[in-house]
Amino acid sequence: MLSYIFVMLVAAWIQLVHGNSVNYTLQTDYSGTSFFDKIDFYSGKDPLGGFVRYQDSPNATSLGLAYVNDKNRVILKPDNTTITPDGRPSVRLHSKEVYNGGLFLFDINHMPQGCGTWPAYWLVGPSWPNNGEIDILEGVNTQKTNGMTIYTSQTCSMVGTKQLMTGTASRSTSCNVKQHGTGCGIKENRTTSYGVGLNKNGGGIYAMRWEQATGIQVWFFPRNHLPADLNSATTTLANTTRITMTDWGTPVADYPFGNNCNSTLFKDMRVVINLTFCGRWAGKQSTYSGAGCPSECTLYVENTSHAFDEAYWDINYLRVYQQQ
Repeated sequence: MLSYIFVMLVAAWIQLVHGNSVNYTLQTDYSGTSFFDKIDFYSGKDPLGGFVRYQDSPNATSLGLAYVNDKNRVILKPDNTTITPDGRPSVRLHSKEVYNGGLFLFDINHMPQGCGTWPAYWLVGPSWPNNGEIDILEGVNTQKTNGMTIYTSQTCSMVGTKQLMTGTASRSTSCNVKQHGTGCGIKENRTTSYGVGLNKNGGGIYAMRWEQATGIQVWFFPRNHLPADLNSATTTLANTTRITMTDWGTPVADYPFGNNCNSTLFKDMRVVINLTFCGRWAGKQSTYSGAGCPSECTLYVENTSHAFDEAYWDINYLRVYQQQ
């Protein structure tokens, strides 16, 4: 009897992690003309050391860097017409709302690509690294697949933890930035998950679930392989007020909470969407030239404006759901 109960408990946990027995209702919809009502433009110095000048709302609007197009899709882009000796104008957006869990859907048709770029879609708590960081979609230069990472300010380890996922874990198993600084990374293996490959395939949907019971999981669904409950979400908001997560399968990334990593390390987080250039990662010469990129990063970004014609976000929506 005890063995039967144990098996049933394990099965229930796996089902919960894979999302086959849950219902989520819509909390916040970031899309269309109301998108910019729910976010703040960050215009300070880039914490990542990027060769960028983040614009406030009036400047971003007047320069055509942030707008809703005639298809009701949100476009976020850098300056791609001028030489920029002081850093390339771009945007970094923070959600006004603060979150402590939920299901986050990010439906995009196109993301920034190319040498010198460092785009990211992520969540971060106040006073980094306190309250954590969750990188859902991030990469640099000509990277071909997505990288996901979590960071904490205290002990959080994946050592000895069973991670049910299709992605490949990095060598770093300590997420505490005070130990190694690299966080706990997981690499997606499909080339449709990032950059040129994602854009040629018409984009897709990134889903991140963050719950105390299950931890943090990330799924990626290419445009031509959307599950039923998300396929309808691309057409009308009315069809997506509830998400069941049926048939989502195994996540790409899995970070379970427990004795190894306390759920309290992630709290009061805002969603961030940004595009910076060069900086500590994309601009590192070995990384930059290793990606087949010309010259030196800041010189290239300063002087080659039309190289960034494809360095834009095309967003159908960002939606946040909460469990019933």
